[in-house]
Amino acid sequence: MKAIIIALFCLLSIASNAQQRTYKLLNSITQEPIIGASLIHSNKIIALSNERGEFLVNSLQPSDEYVITSLGFQALTLKGADFNSIIQLEEASLDLATVVVTASRQAAVRTETPVAIHKISATLLQDTKAIQLTEIINKVPGVVMLNYNNEQHAMGIRQPFGTSPYFLYMEDGLPLRPLGVFNHNALIETNIQGLNSVEVIKGPASSLYGPEAVGGAINLISKMAPGTPTASIGFQADEWGYARSQFTAGGQLSKKWSLMTGGYIARQKNAWASNSDFDKSSINVRLDYQISPNTKLWSSFAYNDYFSQTGGNIDSIGFYSRTYKSPADFTYRSSFSSRSRITLEHKGSNHSFSSLTAFYRENSLGQNPAYSIAWTAPSTTASGQINSNDFTSLGIMGQHSRQFTWLNAKLITGFLLDRSPNTYWAYRINLNATLRPDKKSVEKYEIASILPNSYLANYQAVIWNKAVYAQWDLHPIEQLRISLGGRFDDMSFDYSNYIDQSTGTKSYAQFSPKIGMTYEASQAVGFYANYSKGFSPPALSAVFRARPAAQAIATGEKFYLSIDPAVFDNYEVGGWASLFQSKVFLDYSIYRMNGQNELLGIRQPDNSTDYQSAGKTLHEGIEYAISYRPDNQWSFRFGGTNARHMFVDFVLSQKASDALKNVNNKEMPQAPHFVANVEITYKPNWVKGARVALEWQRISSWYQNQVNTVSYAELGFGGLPGVSVLNLRLGYQWKAYQVFMNVMNLSNELYANSASRGNNATDKSTFTPAAPRTINVGLQVDVFQLFKSK
Repeated sequence: MKAIIIALFCLLSIASNAQQRTYKLLNSITQEPIIGASLIHSNKIIALSNERGEFLVNSLQPSDEYVITSLGFQALTLKGADFNSIIQLEEASLDLATVVVTASRQAAVRTETPVAIHKISATLLQDTKAIQLTEIINKVPGVVMLNYNNEQHAMGIRQPFGTSPYFLYMEDGLPLRPLGVFNHNALIETNIQGLNSVEVIKGPASSLYGPEAVGGAINLISKMAPGTPTASIGFQADEWGYARSQFTAGGQLSKKWSLMTGGYIARQKNAWASNSDFDKSSINVRLDYQISPNTKLWSSFAYNDYFSQTGGNIDSIGFYSRTYKSPADFTYRSSFSSRSRITLEHKGSNHSFSSLTAFYRENSLGQNPAYSIAWTAPSTTASGQINSNDFTSLGIMGQHSRQFTWLNAKLITGFLLDRSPNTYWAYRINLNATLRPDKKSVEKYEIASILPNSYLANYQAVIWNKAVYAQWDLHPIEQLRISLGGRFDDMSFDYSNYIDQSTGTKSYAQFSPKIGMTYEASQAVGFYANYSKGFSPPALSAVFRARPAAQAIATGEKFYLSIDPAVFDNYEVGGWASLFQSKVFLDYSIYRMNGQNELLGIRQPDNSTDYQSAGKTLHEGIEYAISYRPDNQWSFRFGGTNARHMFVDFVLSQKASDALKNVNNKEMPQAPHFVANVEITYKPNWVKGARVALEWQRISSWYQNQVNTVSYAELGFGGLPGVSVLNLRLGYQWKAYQVFMNVMNLSNELYANSASRGNNATDKSTFTPAAPRTINVGLQVDVFQLFKSK
């Protein structure tokens, strides 16, 4: 009898389990599992997707309707009979419930974050098929990412565009570089093929992320393992000698293990501009281990090896004749970087969440920079430099959050400890200059002598970055949310300066507060406001840069050890609205940022640059984005900003013989009043898998120098001064195959990504030319789908 009872029990258990079905929920673009989605029947949640993106439910009624919802995705309604083992949700492009992680270091709804933040979705990344990040980042309202060619770049977010050190670049919330070793080209050390999405915070984010997050912060969010095995290979090339091979692969190896990897190899030879060959190899790997339903351990590794010739800026003769011939054929940039991290995450009681990350970074940047060439007309000699900036980092960061019933509050606390030994040296090279007939410009530079013992800078330092931060979010009433935050940073370094044989310790400390609020007037309309403080100490390469002789005599100090940190106060209001049954989405922000001791690289008469601190500066403007999607075929996006960037108190010279003492109340150079990016996309129902997109990039004219005497106002598409350029993107997906073509600079405009000059009347403009019309074609194949179809 006992055996019979046990057998019946087993049969009943098998029958019960047989009724339970598993459905896997995936992102339609990335194929990543969607965690925490709701399965709703008769207005009741009957299941939530687990850490593998799975619904575990009993048998569904074939004729009943079920709704699947998840923040950031379009709701899907299915009858029970239509359920498949794998269900895919599409991202919601016009949704107030867009999920962002960068604003609070944790996933949160966009409408609950009192900052200006913009998310570039996986769908937009997939459709853009970008060669480099500039094509993606420039879609963000109020952002200008300059294309210096060969993935080199500069940035402008609530700052004039250029090489300003007031932007923070991150990968999954971890800065690419330690504080004190900023480089405006740092994003060449990343892998565009490994991206899931990109989030951009505009304005100071120092209360959570620390110094350098002043103008803004860019967080590159990596791909996670897909819910089903995925592998794709691709190739793309253009008519100017560029070619790239790329791949992604990943999947869930078991119930606990998953793996994702992606990378590319890019080469360019004999392009449209001289001295512009480059090579890059890049790969990212992520491994996840689900210890339990509430605990996960994951690690990642990033490797980037980059070498590029650097033609640098050209004069007006080369620019307007479209010869694009660099006067220096020996300059280059070489970069190697690797990053490793291991992160433990745990979901606890009271909706708490904890994470602990250990990380290691290694970076080496060597160059013979074109921008360091110093020449004064009509001399037949010039000088340059070769330099190297290397660091390693070992650090740990942690964060814990917990929710409270009182005022529906949430507290986030965290810390960072980072030790980064840093070595920098730069030595002089002498050049011969072959002049053009007018003796006012250089046709060609040649190396005359290399002086490895003639150091311009030579130091070693051990940088310590220590920080603690907290953010308290309150929800006193249903419509109102209040956020209070602050961070204390202490950056110090022990140094040995081998030029003057000095040693010592230098430190910078600052508390950066933030207060913000959001108010939802209705389900479709909301507002926010915030005050935040930004802070950034100078990079070490600026601290140990030798002062010009005149300044050294006046101050008695040979180096820049006394540079004060830059401090910014940002005041901001904004809002959002979803209109006409969610077909139109509006997002806007109005800001005013006051700066003190803003460190600037000032163009000198000899064509080189030197650091100076502006006493007071002003940055203010309005940013806005309008999206319109009348149906599932057409979508329209307009993002723009109107801004001004002013010197309030900036002493250029204290010499009595100089006529120009200051540039108070003048506009900062490379600060256009208007920037816009507009795109219209058509995905016809009658040709499934096809897409056509036309994009317009607009940058109004700007002053080239501090004294506001010369503007860059060349006419672009439509006869508009500044930059006005069209880009066309075409694509078609059929089964496992994707083919695409991007036509950049469709109308073949002559324009510059950057144009600048010194303040003297005899100074000449130099230009960073943009590429002529470029046609990039590519093919991508989903290997797993290809085999499935067979």
